[in-house]
Amino acid sequence: MEVVTQRFLLRDFIPEDEPPFSAYRADPRYAEFCTAAEVTTSFSHELLQLFSQWATEFPRRNYQLAIVDRRSPQLIGCAGLRREKDNSDWAELGIELAPQFWGRYAYAIEIAEALIEFGFRVLDLQEIRGISVSANRRVTRLAQRYGFAAISMPSSPDWMKKRGWHQIEWQLTRQTWEHG
Repeated sequence: MEVVTQRFLLRDFIPEDEPPFSAYRADPRYAEFCTAAEVTTSFSHELLQLFSQWATEFPRRNYQLAIVDRRSPQLIGCAGLRREKDNSDWAELGIELAPQFWGRYAYAIEIAEALIEFGFRVLDLQEIRGISVSANRRVTRLAQRYGFAAISMPSSPDWMKKRGWHQIEWQLTRQTWEHG
């Protein structure tokens, strides 16, 4: 499975991706928006096992892909579209970049554009959703750039509430995307 952009290859994870994946997830800048358990090496390993399982399912419902720079084999993050069990009309979009690539050269913009197009054109989704942390302004700007609308504020975990943050659920419909 591959999605190719001008600068990036989004592909299924391979075993060699585990060390850099675990390393960027352990970076204190990345950890700011996670629980302590979510940034451990064991949690990262479990995630990669789950992503590998998703890659073998038929029909495939979840795509969580490694993002590599096409000019080098460097892993710079991961991104995907994930559907709930009985859902075929919408998927949740998620993009995570290693902290050294945050806000750099429109990486997230290029990746989001490719996944949104993949979701609507290839997967025939009717909507794409995402959930972000209110303190993550980069995600808010990215969502608004593509016409996502904030549709709810789901219950937030205690660790977010303690920081004065909350979750925001975003939605982009096929109709908005086609007319945007």
